[in-house]
Parts: sequence; C-alpha cells; structure tokens
Amino acid sequence: MNKNNDFSDPYQGLREITLRGVILGICITLIFTASNIYLGLKVGLTFATSIPAAVLSMAILKFAKDSNILENNMVQTQASAAGTISSVIFVIPGLLMLGYWQSFPFWQTTLICLSGGILGVIFTIPLRYVMVVNSALPYPEGIAAAEILKSGAQGVVANQHGEIIQNPQAKIDRQPAKEILYGSLLAATVSFATNGLRIIGDGASFWFKLGQSIFQIPMGFSLALIGAGSLISLASGIAVLVGAIIAWGIAVPYFTGLSPTSVDIDMASFAQKIWAEKVRMMGVGTLGIAAIWTLLTLLKPMIQGVRLSIATFLDKNPQQSLSRAKQDLSPRIMLFTIFVMGIILFLTFYSFVMASSLSPAVAWGIVLLLTLLTMAIGFLVAAACGYMAGLVGSSSSPISGIGILAILVFAAVLLLIAKQLGLLQSTADHQFLTALGLFATTAVIAIACISNDNLQDLKTGYLIYATPAKQQIALIIGCVAGAIVIAPVLDLLYQAYGFTGALPRSDMDPHQALAAPQAILITTIAQGIFSHQLEWTYILIGVGLGIFLIILDGLIKALSSNNISLPVLAVGMGIYLPPSVNMPLFVGALMFWWIKRQAVKDNNDPQHLQRVERRGTLFAAGLIVGESLMGILMALIIVISLNMGTGDAPLALHLDHWDTMAQSLGLIIVIITIFIFIRRCLKK
Repeated sequence: MNKNNDFSDPYQGLREITLRGVILGICITLIFTASNIYLGLKVGLTFATSIPAAVLSMAILKFAKDSNILENNMVQTQASAAGTISSVIFVIPGLLMLGYWQSFPFWQTTLICLSGGILGVIFTIPLRYVMVVNSALPYPEGIAAAEILKSGAQGVVANQHGEIIQNPQAKIDRQPAKEILYGSLLAATVSFATNGLRIIGDGASFWFKLGQSIFQIPMGFSLALIGAGSLISLASGIAVLVGAIIAWGIAVPYFTGLSPTSVDIDMASFAQKIWAEKVRMMGVGTLGIAAIWTLLTLLKPMIQGVRLSIATFLDKNPQQSLSRAKQDLSPRIMLFTIFVMGIILFLTFYSFVMASSLSPAVAWGIVLLLTLLTMAIGFLVAAACGYMAGLVGSSSSPISGIGILAILVFAAVLLLIAKQLGLLQSTADHQFLTALGLFATTAVIAIACISNDNLQDLKTGYLIYATPAKQQIALIIGCVAGAIVIAPVLDLLYQAYGFTGALPRSDMDPHQALAAPQAILITTIAQGIFSHQLEWTYILIGVGLGIFLIILDGLIKALSSNNISLPVLAVGMGIYLPPSVNMPLFVGALMFWWIKRQAVKDNNDPQHLQRVERRGTLFAAGLIVGESLMGILMALIIVISLNMGTGDAPLALHLDHWDTMAQSLGLIIVIITIFIFIRRCLKK
C-alpha cells in the first residue's frame, strides 16, 4: 500500500485537468443539462449523468493517445455536476406559473443556480474523509461510475490504495459507448416522427363508463419514459402503477359518479378536469407526507452528517497528507469561496427584491435575512444530503422532500415578517412573497442536488486514486457551465411548449405543455400558505392516504423481511402524474426486472448480471438522451417557425384520418423497442 511518497504514484506525470477535458466536459454538459431539464419538466424525474458522461468521455478521448483514466474522471465529474444542477427546474418554473416572471431572466437564474451549486460543493468537502474514505457507506452510483472508468480506461489503472490493477497493454472495452449511441439514435428517430412529422402517436387511451363513473385505460409511447422506468426498481414501478390505479380506477370514477357529466363537455375532458382539480391535490398530500416521512426515517444519518461536517470545519489540526490522492481544497480557499458565494447570493436576492415596492430599509433587511437563512439551511441540507446519498444513492435521495421543507421554512418566515410589517395588503404582495420564497428555495435545491452528486463523484475519484482537490475544481467548473445553460434552455422549452398552468401564447395547445409536476407541487404549497386558499380537503385526503400507505409499506417490509416494499413517494407520483407518463414507467421497470431475472437463469455468475445491468443502464440512458435532445431540437425549430409566422407544427405532415394509425404505430414501436432492449441486454 502506498503511504504518501510521490515516487510511488502509479499516475506519476499524468495530467488530470486539461483544456481539452474542460471543453469536452462543457460540451457534454450542454447535452445532459438540456436533456435533464426536458425530462424533469416532462415527468418530474432526472437521470444520473455520471455513467453516460464517463462513457462519452472515454469514447471521444480514446482518439488522443495520451488520454488517461484521471482525465476521463475529471470530464465525468464536471459533466455530472452540470447535469445534476438541472434539478432546480423542480422549483424555478413556478415563478412563471405564478405569473411573476414572463421568461427566465438570464443573470438572476444563472447566479442563483451558480451560487447554490458551488456552495453545495464547498459545504460537502469537509465530509470527504469521514464519509468517503473512512466510512462503510455504499455510494452505489459512485462505485458504478468507477467500475465503468476502470473497464474502459486506456493505460495504467490503480485502485484506491495506489496499487496497479491494469497495465498499459490491457484490452479496452468499447461496447458501452455503442449502447448509448444505439439507444439515442432509436429514440431520436421515433421522437422526430412523433413530435416533428406527427405520424406516430405519443399515447392512447380507452375511455368508458360504468353508470355515471368514468374510467380510463391509458398507455404512453415515450421511449425516454420506458428508459427512465428501467432505471427505477420494480417496487417503484409497481408503486407508480398503484398510484395510477388509485387515481383513475378509484378516485376519478368516484368523483365523476357524484357529478354527472355536463352536456357541453365530453367524457374525457370532464374526467381530466376532475383529476386536475381534485385527484391531483390528493397526490400533493400523499407526496408531501411521504417526503416528510422519508426524511424522518433518515433523521439519524442526517444528524450524523451535520455533526461530522461541523466537527471537520472546527478541527484545527486536520489529518492532511501531502499525498496527491489525499489533498482537498484548502480551508482558506473554501472559506473565501463561501464568502464570495454569499455576496453573489445577497446581490441576486437584492436584484429580485428591488423590483418590489418595499422600502429600502425593509428590502435590505429581508435580503440579508434570506441570504443568511439560505446559507444556514444549505449547510445543514448539504451535510444531510451528502450522507443520504452515500446511504441510499443520489437517485433515491428525497430532493422533493428537501424542496417541500425549504419552501415551508421560507414561506413561514416571510409570512411572519409580512404580517409584522403589514406587507400583505394586495394580491401583488402575496404574489411577490410567494415568488421570493420559491426563488430562495431554488438556491437550497441547487445546494442539495450538488451535495448529492459531489460525494458520489469523490467516491469515484477515491476508488481510482484521483486527486480530490482537482475533482472539486472540476465540480465547480461543472456548476458554472450548467448554471449558464439552464436559463436559455428553460426559455426555449417554455416558448415552444409552455408549462402546465403557464402558456406563453393563448393559442397554444395545453396538451402539448410540459407538466413540470414538481414545480407545480411546490408552487401550489407556497401559494396556499400565503393566500390561505390551499385545497386542504383533497390534500388532507391525500395525507390520510399517505399515512395508510406508510403503515402498509411497513407491514409489507416486516412480513417479507425487507425483501418487498411499496415506496409511498412513488405512489404519490402515480396519483399526481398523467397516466400516459405512469404506464411507460411501469412497463420499463417490469421489463428490466424480467431481463435481470432471465440473466440469472441463463448464467448465475454475478459478473454476467453486472454486464447485463450495465448494458441496460447505458441503453436506457441512450433512450432518454435521444428523445430529450430531439425534444430540444424540435423546440428550437418550433420557436423559429413561430417567429416566422408559420405555426407551431412546421414539419407536421397533416395526414387525413391518421389518428388510429398513428396510435397503432406508436404501440408497435414500443413493442419493437422492448424487444430490442431485451436482445441488447441478453446478447452473449
């Protein structure tokens, strides 16, 4: 084992941060940040970008003879941070839904994301030794990314102790890049035919009545959603299906049975109206109580994370080795960065508040309070999320719960101040304070999501003997690059599709709008707190349902020795999301479960199962990236077309009597995709 002598460094002389690596990381950043924004607005889910970023980096840098595993690691570190910061779209579209913004101001959006993201990096650096190096926390995504980097690396590869495990002559696996490429091409082609040419349907529904009750049997044909479904567990997929059944098999039929369909509205539109006004609010209640319960179950590790972070910051004699693989950014640099980000936060909040009618003294006081409160909440959230990511993985860490708790805190504080100062005199006052609470919550979400990602990336670096300080610099670069991309991409998507409850033009089709479910959830809660008009009846029904499901989940776990579960957050999402989203998620989860089961039957070797899982994960990532990027491209085409006055469907073929055929083609393509997915995973 290497102690600390540089002469024993297996990577002696290799470069980690390079100009080409930074440029490549920025290019991958553009791709994955845009993809995650599109997917997050469409279904309320984002995908982890570390593994596909690592694969793309290796596929491109293989053409450079002197590339190495450390350089690839820096590229994926940078790109994963940028892709992760896109999670701010779970909150910030709410400012348009409120009508407070009409677009996304570039500097305000960029700076709130940048400052929050960089604080998320800095706040978790003190945790690296105690939670990554000297800890048994699993960090599932971090370990997976490290294995991908090792399997496709050129040249020397070392383990966490600096021991060489691969020599320069080792054969390199090029297969992972092909899986992403094939999946992307397939999904992009289908998406172009669906959303561009409009010759393939994006879903189909069968509506029927039993008495006065209206039922729906739905199916969505999105390949990206099938890919996303394969990345969640079977338990989560079943839970989403349970939520859809509760919504469309029980709640909607019950409420439509109590309120017979009006003669001037068709059956499907009436059921959709009932779902949006009543049943979806039940989903809000279920999601809220499930998120809070999830955080409560992780209270002990959250407190442990906070304690470790504070102790490390206060330690005057930290164990700091001169070894390259043990160096973090210095405390002086960290404190300076925190100070600079605090100033940027202050100025950004001030630019937001100065547009209001508040007096200068009140405005300065609120801005200072929000800055300090954001940094304090952010520090606690960073430590908590870092620990939770290590325990359950970044994808399973309850960011939505963090967002709900953050908006509750900000709304309570702002409401108290407003009552004391008499600031709730008009509708505009309510709107401003709600918007301010959402804006501050955006910064906390940025801190939380980067904290989730940071320690996973540092775990990857630790396992391949990378330099932590340089990874931390790469994470900061990724935050800056990702923050710059967010506002333009959000504006592009908003102008092309609109968001549910926020359409830029009156003649737009609301069915084409991006759902932005998480943003609607948090905005609804914020509006309800300030206006005292939250739909508490249906929300409380959802809370009661959530409590019942939590108890049921506990019983299922106890009876199955924790082998079976019913994730309540996923049930809430099933109630809240449109059924055309829920069904492909379930299909994807069921499909990948069957693939893994079949892989074990064919060959009980754990390494064979790992290969199958990796192929499936990469092909699924390709499906998501391909459809998402085509969605971005089509959004650009639509915006250009609208500016030229040629409508919002410039490429549509407008075939007569094609609806049934389009739906049939969509179903056939889904079946073919499932077959291709299975074949690619199980091929010898």
